[in-house]
Amino acid sequence: MFELRLLVPESGVESVSDALDVLDALSVSVEDADAATDAEQALFGEPGMPPPKEGWQRSRVMALFHTEALAHEAVAVLTPQDFFGGCEVLGIGAVPDQDWVRLTQSQFAPVEITPDFWIVPTWHEPPAQASKVIRLDPGLAFGTGTHPTTRMCLRWIATRGGLEGQRVLDYGCGSGILAIGAAKYGATDIDAVDIDEAAVTSTRLNAEANGVQLKTGLPDAVDGRYQTVLANILATPLKVLAPLLCGRIAPGGALVLAGILERQADELKAAYAPYVELTVSDSEDGWILMTART
Repeated sequence: MFELRLLVPESGVESVSDALDVLDALSVSVEDADAATDAEQALFGEPGMPPPKEGWQRSRVMALFHTEALAHEAVAVLTPQDFFGGCEVLGIGAVPDQDWVRLTQSQFAPVEITPDFWIVPTWHEPPAQASKVIRLDPGLAFGTGTHPTTRMCLRWIATRGGLEGQRVLDYGCGSGILAIGAAKYGATDIDAVDIDEAAVTSTRLNAEANGVQLKTGLPDAVDGRYQTVLANILATPLKVLAPLLCGRIAPGGALVLAGILERQADELKAAYAPYVELTVSDSEDGWILMTART
C-alpha cells in the first residue's frame, strides 16, 4: 500500500476528502498539521455528533491506495481542481506490510472496572484477581469498556450491592455490555434494546458468548416496569427520552444515565425534574454518571 500525504487548509478538507474517496482511496484520515506545536488547535465535539469544524486551520490529510500508480493518479486529478487551491502535496510513500489484526488487537487490553471485575478481549487471559469477567471484542456497536461512560455504568452495577433477581432495562444497549454486566451481578430478567438492528444482533451474540440470558430487540420490545433502568447514550437523546425512561422505573427502582458531559448536568436535572431528582454519582475524564431513585 502507498500513502498520499497532503497539506490542506480548513476550507478544503471536506472537498479534498470526498474527492479522495471517489478516487478509490482505501482510507482517508485528517489530523492537525500543527500538532505538538504552539499553533496546535483543539477541536471539541460531543461524541457521536458532528465536529464543530471539518478540519484544522492547517490539516494533514492522508489517503491510502493499493498502488503507487493510483496515488500519483489521484494527485494528477486533484491538482487542477479549484478546491485544491492552497493545498500542497507533501509526498507519496510506501506503507510497510503489517499484521493489522495483531496490531489492532494489541490496542485493546483488559479493562479494570473494579479490582475483581474486568472486561477482557478473547485474545487475552483474564487477570488472576478477576472473579467476574465480561468477554468482549471490539465490534460495530458502541461499548467495549474503554470509554469512561461505560466504565462508570459498570462500576455502579458492581458496587451498588448486586442486582439479584432484578428486572433490568438497558436502553440503547450498543454491544450489550451493560446488560451483560447486570446479568453477571444477579439480574435475571433483562431487556436490552436499541434503535440499531446491528447493535441488537451484537448484543445477542455477546450475551451468548458470555453465557448469560437476555431478551434483545428494538425499543418497541420494552414492556412493563423495571427495578433498574440503564441508558448510556448522549445528553440530547437522554433529555428527549426523560418521560419514556422514567415511566419504565418500578416504584423504589433506580435510573442510571450516562453519556453526559460535566457541563450538561444542569440540563439533565431540569429535563428529569418533573419525574425524578437526578444527582451526579460518579465522574471521570469530564464525563458524569447521573442517577435517581423513585
